[in-house]
Amino acid sequence: PDPDAEDAANIMRVISIKNYSEESRIIIQLMQYHNKAYLLNIPSWDWKQGDDVICLAELKLGFIAQSCLAPGFSTMMANLFAMRSGEPSDDMQAWQNDYIQGTGCEMYTETLSPTFTGMTFSQASELCFVKLKLLLLAVEVRPDDGGDTKISINPRGSKIPANTVGFFIAQSAEEVKRAWYYCKACHEDVKNENQIKKCKCKNFIGGMMVHSVLKSQQIGQHITTDGKPVQPNGVAASKPGLQAAPSVVAKTGTPLKKNVSMKEESAPDIFQENPRPPIRQDPMRNGHPVIVPMTPDFDFEKTEMKYDSTGMFHWTPARSIDDCILDRNQAAMTVLNGHVVVCLFAHSDSPLIGLRNLVMPLRASNFHFHELKHVVIVGAVDYIKREWKTLQNLPKISVLNGSPLSRADLRAVNVNLCDMCVILSAKVPSNDDPTLADKEAILASLNIKAMTFGDVVTNMDSMGDSKDALNNMGDTSVKRQGPIYGTNVPMITELVNDSNVQFLDQDDDDDPDTELYLTQPFACGTAFAVSVLDSLMSTTYFNQNALTLIRSLITGGATPELEIILAEGAGLRGGYSTPDTLANRDRCRVGQISLSDGPLATFGEGRKYQDLFVASLRNYGMLCIGLYRLRDATLTAVDATSKRYVITNPPFDFGLLPTDQVFVLVQLNTQMDLRTNCVGLPRQRLSINPDTAPTSTSPNSAGPNPLFNHSKNKPSLLRVAMV
Repeated sequence: PDPDAEDAANIMRVISIKNYSEESRIIIQLMQYHNKAYLLNIPSWDWKQGDDVICLAELKLGFIAQSCLAPGFSTMMANLFAMRSGEPSDDMQAWQNDYIQGTGCEMYTETLSPTFTGMTFSQASELCFVKLKLLLLAVEVRPDDGGDTKISINPRGSKIPANTVGFFIAQSAEEVKRAWYYCKACHEDVKNENQIKKCKCKNFIGGMMVHSVLKSQQIGQHITTDGKPVQPNGVAASKPGLQAAPSVVAKTGTPLKKNVSMKEESAPDIFQENPRPPIRQDPMRNGHPVIVPMTPDFDFEKTEMKYDSTGMFHWTPARSIDDCILDRNQAAMTVLNGHVVVCLFAHSDSPLIGLRNLVMPLRASNFHFHELKHVVIVGAVDYIKREWKTLQNLPKISVLNGSPLSRADLRAVNVNLCDMCVILSAKVPSNDDPTLADKEAILASLNIKAMTFGDVVTNMDSMGDSKDALNNMGDTSVKRQGPIYGTNVPMITELVNDSNVQFLDQDDDDDPDTELYLTQPFACGTAFAVSVLDSLMSTTYFNQNALTLIRSLITGGATPELEIILAEGAGLRGGYSTPDTLANRDRCRVGQISLSDGPLATFGEGRKYQDLFVASLRNYGMLCIGLYRLRDATLTAVDATSKRYVITNPPFDFGLLPTDQVFVLVQLNTQMDLRTNCVGLPRQRLSINPDTAPTSTSPNSAGPNPLFNHSKNKPSLLRVAMV
């Protein structure tokens, strides 16, 4: 079927319905991303009223893009929105039970109780995980200017206002109600999370607690602590039985160390990059006001624009595709390492799949430029030229005019040294035999797995001193020796037909009739099919914020403003760096850290998942959301496989292993060791002492943590210490 014709018919149905009833809320599914622009032409289409569009190509490529940053993430996210019940079974292997339990997790929303008012997000998330056994992922915030609410994922520094809606990962909606029921006065000493029910004071005092919060905000300028004015974020204890949220303001004279989980009062360093000069408005000229810089000698042409006009993505002036095309010899001379290889099957007239949706998440501005992974597209240049208009403003892209089935081409782009190899097809499958729809993708996958690379690693070392200018394309600072066998090359293959997943792994014993999400390739994050997104329509219907959260996580920061710009058809526009646009960089991103080395390595030595969760959040502002574990972690090295599987939101007492990798939502300025994929400084290690309570949230934060009671007469919970 022609995807553009399908989309045109769907859009006409929307026009018909809106013509009959403008107020009707419509959720439409489109196959092609570029067709979203036509919806903006419908006068009564209004996303603020709940109208929404689910573009399968955009979401599919966004999921795959995030898997390039954190292998397995596409599987985790797809399972979160699939509305399944994960029931472990004695008939399954241990790794399958771990995976199945995670598939039962879903995304829920719930209003946070007044107890959370005034806490930072990190404190609220820690309380939810340790006390309520819930994973708080994001909150809905309303800007100070009274604008539209937005979803803020793992925000740092800002305090939680009253009646904030939280986004949770949990097994059921009943569990999430604990976040609304939780009362510090009634539940602080409750040990069993299942006993956190609606308390007596909730009926007649709940409204008064919210009222007292609003009242305290109005008189905030008159409140002082130790003689220093602070903004009021705690609950005013105006009634007996109510307890105010503890102050999180540091005592006078206590210097604060910089910490990624705290928002500084002064602007971060990122705000100082290429500031746009002050401007003034000249008198009217030809009937129009003229904007000119205050300094007459300022040269805009010499001011480099690094980001797009919204500040959400890295940007570069448009380049011709001819400047980015490599032949096989040039590619072989290029020190490509830690990059992304896109194996693309397409005819010159194949429907456009929107490669921009794959590359843009990898160019999000919450990465520093040196952290951007180079993208090498291997495929037919005639097809890529048709896509190039949407890619020309994105940096670090190269094209090899070749075949993904050619081993010579794959060796030339150092597929064994890549961080991820993505196998896609833009060809329209034939209706004759659905099994053949994925034949090229399957053959390419098996071809790479059958390759060996021992000689290539040796040759790479000998080419290290080459003076060729193309050497700069690879990040030589993080060079590493790749796998010798193709079976260890990180890979994700897109499938059209779910049942074809049985051909990807020759060592699995999956039944051909097994559902896709239960198969080994999908559980390991090496296969993805658009069919797993089918349930998004019903998810969006019941929770219209769910789709917004998905987009925020997987697109790297696409906003309605950016959608309007792209709908113009001119592509990304560059913009000068201003404090407002640079502030958009300060958002979290998806990452994956290793427990094999670095300060968190101690948690892989028999610690529990809760210990890692608390230490990561306090010391680095990182929110742990799952594990990526070796399937055969308990077997000997001879029998073990390098395959990993996804564990979504493990139980708090889940045991950790040194080989585990952790899915995290990491802040912009968190230090990462690109060689080992570890966080922080390699020689510094964190440990948790369960005997004494901490005196503050962390060495770098302000004030006591409301999760803990600091009385000497009561037992403590955790303490994070540097050793």
